[in-house]
Amino acid sequence: MANYPTELELDVVLKDGAPAKVRPVRESDSNLLEDLFTRLSAETVYRRFFQTKTGLSEKELEYFTHVDYAERMAFLVLMDERLIAVGRYSKLLDEPVAEVAFVVDDEYQGRGVGTLLLQLLTEHARDNDISGFRALVLADNYGMMRVFRNSGYQLARHLEDGVYEVDFPTAYTELAREQESKREQSAVIASLLPLFYPNSVAVIGASRNKASIGGRLFANLLRVGFSGAVYPVNPSASVVSSVRAYPSVMAIPDSVDLAFIVVPQEHVYEAVADCVEKGVRGVVVISAGFSEVGEDATEQALVDLVRKGGMRMVGPNCMGLLNTDPAVNLNGTFAPVYPPRGNVGMSSQSGALGIALLDFAKRLDIGVSSFVSIGNKADVTGADLLLHWEGDPSTDVIVLYLESFGNPRRFSRIARRVARTKPIVAVKSGRTHAGRRAAGSHTGAMASSEVAVEALFRETGVIRTRTLNGLFNVTSLLANQPIPSGPRVAIVTNAGGPGILAADAIAANDLDLVQLSDDLQDQLRSILSAEASITNPVDMIASAGADAYSRTMRAIMDSGECDSLITIYIPTTSEGHEEIWNSVQDAAMSNTAVTTLAVYMTAHRNRRVDDQLRLPTYTFPEEAAQALARAVRYGEWLRRPEGELPLFEDVDSEAAAATIDAALARMGPEGGWLTPGEVERVLEAYGLTLPASKVAESAEDAAAFAADLGRNVVLKAIGVVHKSDVGGVKLNVEPDNAAAEFIAMMASVPDITGVLVQEYVGDGHEVIIGMSDDPSFGPIVAFGMGGVTVELMKDVSFRIHPITDVDAGEMMTELKSAPILDGYRGGAPGDVPAIREALLRVGAMIEDHPAIAEMDLNPVKVLEPGQGVRTVDARIRVAAANPYYIPSRHNMPGIQ
Repeated sequence: MANYPTELELDVVLKDGAPAKVRPVRESDSNLLEDLFTRLSAETVYRRFFQTKTGLSEKELEYFTHVDYAERMAFLVLMDERLIAVGRYSKLLDEPVAEVAFVVDDEYQGRGVGTLLLQLLTEHARDNDISGFRALVLADNYGMMRVFRNSGYQLARHLEDGVYEVDFPTAYTELAREQESKREQSAVIASLLPLFYPNSVAVIGASRNKASIGGRLFANLLRVGFSGAVYPVNPSASVVSSVRAYPSVMAIPDSVDLAFIVVPQEHVYEAVADCVEKGVRGVVVISAGFSEVGEDATEQALVDLVRKGGMRMVGPNCMGLLNTDPAVNLNGTFAPVYPPRGNVGMSSQSGALGIALLDFAKRLDIGVSSFVSIGNKADVTGADLLLHWEGDPSTDVIVLYLESFGNPRRFSRIARRVARTKPIVAVKSGRTHAGRRAAGSHTGAMASSEVAVEALFRETGVIRTRTLNGLFNVTSLLANQPIPSGPRVAIVTNAGGPGILAADAIAANDLDLVQLSDDLQDQLRSILSAEASITNPVDMIASAGADAYSRTMRAIMDSGECDSLITIYIPTTSEGHEEIWNSVQDAAMSNTAVTTLAVYMTAHRNRRVDDQLRLPTYTFPEEAAQALARAVRYGEWLRRPEGELPLFEDVDSEAAAATIDAALARMGPEGGWLTPGEVERVLEAYGLTLPASKVAESAEDAAAFAADLGRNVVLKAIGVVHKSDVGGVKLNVEPDNAAAEFIAMMASVPDITGVLVQEYVGDGHEVIIGMSDDPSFGPIVAFGMGGVTVELMKDVSFRIHPITDVDAGEMMTELKSAPILDGYRGGAPGDVPAIREALLRVGAMIEDHPAIAEMDLNPVKVLEPGQGVRTVDARIRVAAANPYYIPSRHNMPGIQ
């Protein structure tokens, strides 16, 4: 039997929100299969085996439990170590098609188990070069046919003698992706319902000491008026806050949906075990002392217990959660503040900062729909919360404070979709402490974890702010105003100085201070006094009152000449503030097509109109400009086409795979750097040709090769990364001098293992295309201006693989030096379309060969338009691929 693939063990969530475990079958699983069979109804047995059966034979059990995990595969679904379903496929002998079959315990049918198994089997079959599935289904097996119909794959059905033969390709489709996303969302939302909408709550560790965490949390539940029953659990007290207390959760006479656990770490496991036995559906572990202090095993035991009990868990090491929906009024935190009701969903990985977030939200009148302090996120993660808020009609904006990612790929996949309908604003800490491993390439040295985070946020549309103050500035804007339709900004002010500051801030944030038309200026001239400036910024002067503000704002907004309007007010008298505020509010509300921001250079705070905050207000113009710039970039991301992954018909992936496999066989699973000849073969398989070259065995060999070429050559030291630093590159060497340069290089360059003699490529812009495999984020693709100064200049753009045609174009235009490629100041332009194609070919190579761990194409010479690009130097490192990162592996539903 092949080695058991532990990496394929998964924690998943079923359609009804119940957690389950999925793993490959083992030879020792015969007893589990026999036990499942005894629980199957006669009807289910007949539909699976097309005959009546009373048991499984030894031969059948051996066949079912002995697989090779490639051409024959089986996944088991277990709940509380009890087998509830099996899905398997077996490849047919003469074609790349496998027969697929399922059986699900009657008790669990209709809960999405068959759909889950079909998705997992299809993914695994695709990774093992099985191009299609075939299934035989009884015509009256409506449930199984529904699973196939709803899979998103193109079915071919043939009915004969009451049996359908169903065939479909395993190739991923957009419809399959959509169906999987819908299933994942519905499963996670169902699993989180007991956390956000419980009918009854227990506080294990509720205290009569109002200053304790247990006392404060219990008091908060009572103070805001939770709509359900509240049960304090305290073995030392009969009453807590005038509510009858119970010695344990088991002693509570009624059912409990949600339990908050506020006990010392050594008692948490026992408390959760009691909740499992009681049938509690969700727990929030406030207690600390787990993975944050190195107790990873203790935390994992807690997670295993929670999942065994079919619960979801927030924490441990958190400050709780709240839901301001009047239908529930749940304040399960120990925070001293409770925010106003609103449309912002918030999450914090830090409990202390979570309290600060709630405090600022209340002081700034930013309404919150729900808040979750996820702590160590051992079970419920930020990605789960995104799915919840995506389906929550009360949430329009999502705010995250992040310290780390549990599963960056899952977060990325979900955030990319959620951000299309609801803006996500995030602060990610640790920007300056990202570790940088010792790298063997330019790309590896530059592609730190912080680079990966930036790339993730950019690609998914997440709006990143550097500070908490910036987070609230952006959130206030997005929660109350339309997303800007473009970068055009107009400014209205009653003082010249603030107007100039605002104009500078607009320019500094790459926004467009729009030039007002003559017609609009004439209209403003008729409204304002003769001393006013009617260019942009419009300075109405200090005497401007409420009427001037209102008419000026409306004229500009109705003109259609700006996408956003910043209105500045600085008090010049002690009277009229309220009147001016009301006129600005009314004007802003009169035109919802223009994004409007107010700068009140006073201690004035946000105010509400009809219980809805209409106008985000800032103290200084720079704050408004920075918030607006992030909103504008988000709007541009929304309008940006999603892009495509092009297919190249001329690639020879099998030839590249053969080269890589042979290299790994030679080097072992740890891998290493490919030889120059291997690099050349891999690149040529993807249409990325290198200049003619040869590894010279001697000075005579170098001279002979140069003579055969009949043109100048380049000599490069083999085995050295920064060749130029140590004299390991000799350019434009004449054939007659090749032998002498070979001898000199071998004698002078440290750590040299050989010399590559290569055809000399003439003038052209030098760029770098590279890839480094981040242990958490997967492959990161880099593009920038190349050559020996690449790490000095750091003019490089990054994307997390895979990259689309749109990504490739943006990676080029993002460079500060991008104008050079277009012929800056009369310089020679480069073949930009050829660069884009080279980037995409590298992306295709990475997609096809997960064993590629690091790559540098540096320099790539960009020739004149129409002449293409030439890869002058290249290095590729390979290693045995982590199956978790094999393409599309991360698309599993409900993976924690």
